[in-house]
Amino acid sequence: MSSVSEPPPNKSLGQHWLSDEASLQAICDAARLSADDTVLEIGPGLGSLTVQLVARARQVIAVELDKTLAKELPQRVPAENLIVEQADILRFDLGKLPPGYKVVANLPYYITNHLLKLLSETANPPILAVVLVQEEVAQRVSAKPGQMSLLSTTTQFFWQVSEGIRLPAELFTPPPKVNSQLLILNRRPEVIFPDVDQAAFFRVLKAGFSQRRKTLKNSLSAGLRIQKEGVEDACQKSGISANLRAQSLSLEEWHKLFKALYT
Repeated sequence: MSSVSEPPPNKSLGQHWLSDEASLQAICDAARLSADDTVLEIGPGLGSLTVQLVARARQVIAVELDKTLAKELPQRVPAENLIVEQADILRFDLGKLPPGYKVVANLPYYITNHLLKLLSETANPPILAVVLVQEEVAQRVSAKPGQMSLLSTTTQFFWQVSEGIRLPAELFTPPPKVNSQLLILNRRPEVIFPDVDQAAFFRVLKAGFSQRRKTLKNSLSAGLRIQKEGVEDACQKSGISANLRAQSLSLEEWHKLFKALYT
C-alpha cells in the first residue's frame, strides 16, 4: 500500500479499520478466490483487504460511499485490476457485474440487513458472499430450528449459510462495541422450493414472525387474516403443532405449512 495519509474513521459511516494480516488472509481464504474471479468489495476503506483481493482475483470492483476514501483508494492500492466506484452500495447497479461474481467485504454494521436482502433478491446475485458482520448477526442468520427468525429464514431460502472466523473487537480501529464474525453465504444453485410463489411464501413467513411470542395459530391467523381453524387444519395436514412458535420451524416445515394453507 502507498503512504497516503490516513483519515480518521467516520463513525456515521460505520467505519472500523481492520489491518490484522492473518484475519485479512483468512477472509480471502474463505472466499476461495482464484485468478478467474471478479470480486465486489463493499466499503474498502483504507484498502487493507483490497490489497489481498487484487493479489488473488482477476478483477476487484470496490464500491466506497466515502468520497475521500474512494478518491484515494487507487493511490493506496495501485493495481491494474482494481476499479473503484464512489457510490452507495444499496443503490449500486449489480446488474452490470459479470455473472458468477463474488462479494468479499468488511461491512459497515448498519447496512448488513439491507445488503443481505439486496444480494438475495437481485436478478444478478453473487455465487458466494463472504462478509464480516456483527457476531450476533452472523449467529442469527445461521440459526437452526428453535432459534430461527425472519432474517434467518429469508436468508437461508436463497443461501447455504455457515459461519467463519470470529474476530474480537480489539483487532479493529476504532474497536466496535461488539465482536465480529465471518458470515459465508453460498448461493443455492437452484430455487429451494420451485413449487411456491416466492412473494406469497414470504408473506406467510412475515405473518408467522410478526408476533414472535404467539403460537402459529395466533400469529398466522392475525397476520394472514384467516380463521384460526384454517391455520389449525393446515398445521394438522403438515404434521406441525399449531401451538409451536415461528422460531421452532425449519424452512422445510414452512414449505409444508405453506402448501397446506394454499392447496
